[in-house]
Amino acid sequence: MAPDDEQRESGRVEILGELKGEMSVLQPLAIKEISPAGCLIETAFPLHPDSLHDIRLTLGARSIVLKGRVAHCRIGDLDQELIHYLTGIQFVETPDRAREVLVQFIEALEARRKGT
Repeated sequence: MAPDDEQRESGRVEILGELKGEMSVLQPLAIKEISPAGCLIETAFPLHPDSLHDIRLTLGARSIVLKGRVAHCRIGDLDQELIHYLTGIQFVETPDRAREVLVQFIEALEARRKGT
């Protein structure tokens, strides 16, 4: 018995063949444009078209999590050997409350820009 086995509630079973999985990893991103329907983001890594992601947005004092579908992804700027990717995200299954917070944030941004 391996030392780690003593600390587990149950033993692990070796996979003979292939068993696929996925994991979500929080990565920083820059929001370049935003609307109630989606956003344009900039990342240091490409995202696969049609993939779904949870996107956490900090909108002033509020924070919301939206589900987004990758509509497109392309290379943006090249910055000293670093590649920046621009990705269009379509928000899907947005809860009413999260949409309301997003719309209020966008309206406040527009009002500030107009000086009202």
